[in-house]
Amino acid sequence: ANQSILHCPAARLLSPRSAVLLEAVRGRKSRGDPVAKSKEGRIKEPPPVDPVEMVVLRERFSEYQLIMRALRLEFKEEVLRKKYQEETGSMAEERAKQEAEEHRALMAWNDQENQRLLKLRMLRLQKEKEEAERKWVEADIQREQEQQELITQREREILQLQEDAKNFITLENLDQRIEEALDNPKNYNFAINKQGRVVKQTVQQ
Repeated sequence: ANQSILHCPAARLLSPRSAVLLEAVRGRKSRGDPVAKSKEGRIKEPPPVDPVEMVVLRERFSEYQLIMRALRLEFKEEVLRKKYQEETGSMAEERAKQEAEEHRALMAWNDQENQRLLKLRMLRLQKEKEEAERKWVEADIQREQEQQELITQREREILQLQEDAKNFITLENLDQRIEEALDNPKNYNFAINKQGRVVKQTVQQ
C-alpha cells in the first residue's frame, strides 16, 4: 500500500509531511497501476436501462419540478401578501392604532410634564417675587436708616454750629474781643516735630 502511494502522481506533488497524513486504503490502487491480469480485455458496459422505469422517473421528476415551482410561488405569494397587509391591510390599521395610542400616551405625558414645569415655574416666580419684596423692604429700611443718620448728623452739625456761634465776632462784642486779644497775645511763630510737639518758639517782642 505504501508503494502504491509513492507511485501515485498526486502523492509526488504533496510535501513529505502531507504524504504522511494520507491514509492507505487496503485493496485500492492508484491510477498509474496496470490493469489486473484477470480483467485484461474486458469491455466495461453501462448497466441496461429499463424504458418503462425511465418514463416513470421522468414523469416523477417533472411532477417534482411542478410541485417545487408551485411551492416557491406559494411562498412568494405569502410573502407578498404579508407585505401588502403590512402596508395597506389590517396590519397597517393595527399599526396606525398603535401609533395613535402611542401618540395619545405621549400627549398625556407631555401635558403632565407641562403641568409639572408650570408648577415649578410658578413656585420659582413666587420665590423670586418674595425675594424681590424682601430686598425692597430691606433697601427701604436701609434708606430710612441712612436718612435718619443723615438727619442726626445734620442736627449735630447745627448744634455744633450753634455752640461755635457763641464765639463768633459780631459788632456787639467787637471791642471786647479786641481788648481780650491785646491782653492775651498769642505767638504763632514756633516749630513742631513729627509728633506734633513744640520744639522751638521765638520770644514775642
